[in-house]
Amino acid sequence: MKQFTSVYDIDDPASLVAEALALKKAPYANQALGQNKTVILVFFNPSLRTRLSTELAAKNLGCNVMTLNVADGWKLEFADGTVMNGGSAEHIREAAGVMSQYADILGVRSFPDLEDKDRDYADEVMNAFIKHATVPVVSLESAIRHPLQSLADWVTIEEYKKRIRPKVVLTWAPHPRALPQAVSNSFLEWMQVAPVDLVLTHPKGYELDPSFVKDTPVVYDQEEAFAGADFIYAKNWSPLNPYGKPQPIAKDWQVTAEKMTLTDEGYFMHCLPVRRNVVVSDAVLDGPQSLVLPQAGNRLYAAQAVLQRMLEKG
Repeated sequence: MKQFTSVYDIDDPASLVAEALALKKAPYANQALGQNKTVILVFFNPSLRTRLSTELAAKNLGCNVMTLNVADGWKLEFADGTVMNGGSAEHIREAAGVMSQYADILGVRSFPDLEDKDRDYADEVMNAFIKHATVPVVSLESAIRHPLQSLADWVTIEEYKKRIRPKVVLTWAPHPRALPQAVSNSFLEWMQVAPVDLVLTHPKGYELDPSFVKDTPVVYDQEEAFAGADFIYAKNWSPLNPYGKPQPIAKDWQVTAEKMTLTDEGYFMHCLPVRRNVVVSDAVLDGPQSLVLPQAGNRLYAAQAVLQRMLEKG
């Protein structure tokens, strides 16, 4: 596996879910696999779960790990042919080339500017690393996708589902800030190939990009969408038009205990961090239906399954 940036990089995603679940039972079984191997993780924006889970996943496989936080101090140029007489001191060609000599796998986390949709959806940072690195690249989140999160989400649903084909609802939720579409885009992609009945619900004006939604049913009535659901996945995302601009908070889209009663004793999921009593009420988040902590725990085994595949392929 040369790269891991989306579900389309995996021939059989369900088998990767099974590998993650197997690793959960025996996380240290393959420590020899990473002996004398090095993983470098590059963060262009801060992280809690992604950083800790991926570092630990690499160590569980016996790898050396180096983490580079460059959110505020590294001015990197991505455009070819540019005259670098401004603030950027290094070009991605050299940066990726140098890191490739120190690492066997590169992990990269980037973030959109939420100012220009075409530029963000070109996924410049991630694609530049893939183009110029000579070792496999793992997306730790990009401007438009978060595949490690989505893999962990599928692992969690597989663990907790009560029927062969559960109903999974991705619901927009309010937030005081404008957030990217990455988690939601990625969740749609992975659930579209998972054995689930997927429904997307959000207020009008918060449509996601059609290339990610595809033929997923969209319901603009949140309560209608919740009816009979087995899993409720809440996430905020900013509008596509006007792109990335915060809109008035639709407080009535908060996930509450009353709304959860419409489900079939459904579980609540969120990628974290979560704004309490804005996105979801305390009663739901602290109640028995909440899977946010097991879901976060599965980030470790999702990352480990991906790294293991890359190491096995040499």
